[in-house]
Parts: sequence; C-alpha cells; structure tokens
Amino acid sequence: MLVSKAYKLRIYPNSKQRKLIAKTIGCSRFVFNHFLNAWNSEYRQTGKGLTYNSCSAQICQV
Repeated sequence: MLVSKAYKLRIYPNSKQRKLIAKTIGCSRFVFNHFLNAWNSEYRQTGKGLTYNSCSAQICQV
C-alpha cells in the first residue's frame, strides 16, 4: 500500500533574502515573457512555435 505524505512549512526570510527572492522571480518573469513573445511571433509567421531546445540555446545569448 502506497502512503503519501505532505509537509506544510512557512519561511520567514529577512530583508536581504526577500530582495534576492524578488530579484530571482523578476528575472524568471523576464525570461519567460521574452520567450513567450518570441514563441508567439514565430507562430504567427510560420504556424509553428519554438522548441524547448531552440529556446534553451538562446538563453546564454540573451
């Protein structure tokens, strides 16, 4: 019999950690929106979207 467990926890970051978390989320949002826009543009032009591999290859170039 498979038993699943879940843990609920809460973190209390200090102000320095809150800034770092906000920066990380902001960078992730920027990258996501950049590639979402690129995917939509490619789809409008060709009818096919971008692949994961083509996007991940561009991350180091952005």
